[in-house]
Amino acid sequence: MNNFNFLEEVVLENERVRLEPLSQSHFEELLPICLEAPNLLQYSPSAFGTAEHLQAYVQGALQARKAEQRYPFTTYDKQLGRIVGSTSFGNVSNVHRRLEIGWTWLAPATQRTGLNRNAKFLQLSYAFETLGYERVEFKADARNEASRRAMEGIGATFEGTLRSHTLMQDGFRRSTVYYSILSEEWPSVKARIFTGL
Repeated sequence: MNNFNFLEEVVLENERVRLEPLSQSHFEELLPICLEAPNLLQYSPSAFGTAEHLQAYVQGALQARKAEQRYPFTTYDKQLGRIVGSTSFGNVSNVHRRLEIGWTWLAPATQRTGLNRNAKFLQLSYAFETLGYERVEFKADARNEASRRAMEGIGATFEGTLRSHTLMQDGFRRSTVYYSILSEEWPSVKARIFTGL
């Protein structure tokens, strides 16, 4: 068992994808995605779609890492040879041996290409096999059917809905659905979902 270390420069990669810690230097590479797909985070409480919003997003993510609340990555697609989005670990508890995988967004052209499945495999492997954690959780806006299908597609179990849970940019209070994978489930999920990556 290992504790999660927010000071460590964690790089996770396989033949398809590389996750590396987000830094301010990645802003220019992420900006075209933000401008071309302004609705990419429509189900997130974070503002998106302008350079100012992206700058605030990056700064917020870096401050959250400094506060040991979230560990943000950039997602580099090795087939395309460029950064195509971001994902994070968050709500990390070394005491309770759990973390959340989320804050995930990808350029539309890279969605449903297997890229995210590869990234999630790397993140889950790190949580269960490197850290020895007991639980990985995921959450999404209850209205976000694509995210729900994606979480179910990687073997996560639906746990329930937290009603009127999060205030959105437009004043709407979203309900949030929670999913999880437990350490004892990981070997079968890994064999069933991720074999052949």
